[in-house]
Amino acid sequence: MYADENVIKIKHDVLYTVAKLAFEGRLEEERDHIATELIPGPTPQFRCCIYKEREIIRQRVRLAEGKAPGAEDDGNVIQVISSACEDCPISSYTVTENCQNCLGKACVNACKFGAIEPGRDRSHIDPSKCKECGRCAQACPYNAIAHLKRPCKFSCPVNAITYNEYGISVIDKEKCIRCGKCIHSCPFGAIASKTFIVPVIEALKAGRHIYAMAAPATEGQFGVDITMASWKKAMKEMGFTDFYDVGLGGDMTAAYEAEEWAEAYKEGNKKVTSCCPAFVNMVRLHYPELAECVSTTVSPMCAVSRLIKAKDPEAITVFIGPCVAKKSEVADQKIEGNADYVLTYSEIRAMMKAKGVELQPCANDDQTASTFGKRFANSGGVTAAVLESLKESNDEIAATVCKANGAAECKKALLLLKAARLPEDFIEGMACEGGCVGGPSAFNDQVSSKKNRDTLIGQADDRTIHDNLKNYDMESFSMHRE
Repeated sequence: MYADENVIKIKHDVLYTVAKLAFEGRLEEERDHIATELIPGPTPQFRCCIYKEREIIRQRVRLAEGKAPGAEDDGNVIQVISSACEDCPISSYTVTENCQNCLGKACVNACKFGAIEPGRDRSHIDPSKCKECGRCAQACPYNAIAHLKRPCKFSCPVNAITYNEYGISVIDKEKCIRCGKCIHSCPFGAIASKTFIVPVIEALKAGRHIYAMAAPATEGQFGVDITMASWKKAMKEMGFTDFYDVGLGGDMTAAYEAEEWAEAYKEGNKKVTSCCPAFVNMVRLHYPELAECVSTTVSPMCAVSRLIKAKDPEAITVFIGPCVAKKSEVADQKIEGNADYVLTYSEIRAMMKAKGVELQPCANDDQTASTFGKRFANSGGVTAAVLESLKESNDEIAATVCKANGAAECKKALLLLKAARLPEDFIEGMACEGGCVGGPSAFNDQVSSKKNRDTLIGQADDRTIHDNLKNYDMESFSMHRE
């Protein structure tokens, strides 16, 4: 369960309203009225007053339009909604009611900055003087001093979040890997990502050649009856030219990454995977000396986008999935031929609701990927697919792979690689625990969707990776970044 569970409805209401107005061509004239429509007043719904609530809605509307919530935009796809962040406590150490107001005053004596003063009933910490060293909490014999960790700051795997003198969280763009872990950790819903809803809607309205591509993680997210055929039907009803299962891209990436692994193994070099953009961002921003170890094979999203654009030069490609970092892959990494836009499940569902389109149960007969490509969304799935590809091409190697599951394991593996102490030959890096299926914008939790996912993938045919790729003109585009 997310920390912002009760805030999610507000987020969806804003996305739906923006999508509806964009489809109707009234967004420009109605934009300023959205806040008062959603917060009619006079009684506030979730904050101190309707005026603050409306300001939060206004900032959310800007994000839904792909803009920064405030006047300044640092270019990061993940942004802090300052008006929502103001309610978070500033002090990280606080004296609780467990304080016995003892005579020893161990807490006062332990503080070297004069931040703690005796009070009538209990000691008091002055947040303007506190340096967050924690000595007072260690000294208290009653464990009466609690460490209030800001959820967003605590959740960030790369220490990219601090806060300014006003207590507003600040995300350091040069450290942030865009994994999105902070988004649902904030109980005030004060962190969100920019969306591509409006340009996608404008392209649909203009009758452009726009293609939808669903992440392999999609299978199982919406129940055992919602198949890739269900998505294809819904996306065509939305006005998309066609629909692709990016599990096919998993097959493509596995085949070409296998070639890189085999070559690197024979030369005694180590490689890391390139399909998780948050992991790639971690390498480039925090371990730049390892950048040359990143596989040059493009991600499954990029592979399918290039396949589509090779067949249709006028194509606009839209990736749909549970990943926020995919927005960064498009906006920051600037890989030629990659997807033009990325939508999360909540964003595409808002668009579908605005158009009156629903996902309907369909037979599981739209099979375009091998089971290995489909399993790309699971931790360990990339490794399994690459090793299968090597087996099919009779180029098996006795390689070992570190399957780093989650950002913490990714950091550990990269540190070992940097220190030349990594025992394995390769690293499969997945910033989200469980893989893409555990992404920050997943529709369902992994436990609930696993049974559905296993059932759907279990119904797939037994095509191999290389036999599957024979159905496509792989020579019509490059599978490498450069």
